[in-house]
Amino acid sequence: MRPLLCCLGLAVLLGPCLACPSPCSCSTKKNGRLLAECAYKDLQEVPEGLSSNVTILTLSANRIGWLGQASFAEVPEVQSLWLGYNQIGVVEPGTFALLLHLKNLDLSHNKIVDFPWQDLRNLSGLQILKMNNNRLVGLPRDAFHSLKDLRSLWLNDNELTTLAEGTFDNLPSLSQLQIFNNPFNCSCKVFWLKKWTENTSVSITKGGSTLCVAPGRMKGRAVTDIPDHHCVAPSVQLTYLSNLDNTVMYDGLTLTLHCSVAGSPPPEIRWKIQTSSRRVEINGPNVARDGNVKQSQEHFLVFKNGTMAIPNFSKQDEGIYTCLAVNDVGTRDVSVNVALAGSENPAEDLLRDDPHAGHLGGRSCYKGDELDPSGTGEKLVIVYHMPRESKSRAGGAVTQVQLGTLLLALGITLCC
Repeated sequence: MRPLLCCLGLAVLLGPCLACPSPCSCSTKKNGRLLAECAYKDLQEVPEGLSSNVTILTLSANRIGWLGQASFAEVPEVQSLWLGYNQIGVVEPGTFALLLHLKNLDLSHNKIVDFPWQDLRNLSGLQILKMNNNRLVGLPRDAFHSLKDLRSLWLNDNELTTLAEGTFDNLPSLSQLQIFNNPFNCSCKVFWLKKWTENTSVSITKGGSTLCVAPGRMKGRAVTDIPDHHCVAPSVQLTYLSNLDNTVMYDGLTLTLHCSVAGSPPPEIRWKIQTSSRRVEINGPNVARDGNVKQSQEHFLVFKNGTMAIPNFSKQDEGIYTCLAVNDVGTRDVSVNVALAGSENPAEDLLRDDPHAGHLGGRSCYKGDELDPSGTGEKLVIVYHMPRESKSRAGGAVTQVQLGTLLLALGITLCC
């Protein structure tokens, strides 16, 4: 009788640990891990009634179409979760966020278009992630950045047309990557991927099948075949001019900066202006072909040829002017710190107004001076000298006639 009672007591103690939904079969492995085998059961959702100490959950080859925040609430200790070959099209944010012990996650062969990538931030122990054979159209640059233990990443057979530079950074354990059979647009936006694959020690399975579908000249060729000369990082030079000699357009001073850029594809020119009272960003020309200026930024005249003019330059306009050259390969910028002095000794005037300016290399402005774009980021100071007799007349608004005179004096052609 006593042995029978002991067995019954043991069964009572183990009963909750072996709780198992009726479609599944559950067992304890030699290593003590509890397996819940629910594959090939024609399930349409994650079954309820799983034991809280399940560490291996197999739900492959069912008809599950949706995963919600509570789908795996009963198995917080799960380490391996197999969900391949289902019909999953929707994954709610938070579905995997609390599965902190997860090491293996298989979501392959489903219908996932959008995935809550933020759920991966807490899964630092994840080692295998299979997302292949889905319908993913994009990945955020930092999707995998917290996965320090990730060894194998499967992204092949999706709808990815591009990948952001740095997508596979911060993955020190990565040894296997599959990205083949994606319709990559091999513009210069994925040029970084070519360079990365050439230098990485990661095994890229079927690397020859990582083919381009666009542009036309690259169709059917491997990503690694993108010609180097098609993709050249930007270079930028900044020159500056004062009012032209013997040219009186209106009272006050005009600051003129010209940004020259090169690269492939041709870089866009953007400006950033930081003064003591405001920040301005101008992403392209704001002076139209007919000479009209966008009202929101009428004080800073930006032309298509890379020239920016600031009529009636005053103390309020002092600050750092940065020209940025941007293309698909990268960004380059060069800056100048512009100050205005109103006496016959502008250097002393500047130092009196700003004691730190002298450490930046204060100098007077000369027409056509060029800033060295290869510098280490030090901001060169241009000291503009405005004669005392002009100070009282500065500050008037620029009329359309005056703008036309400015364009003629600077030789700017709007139609180019």
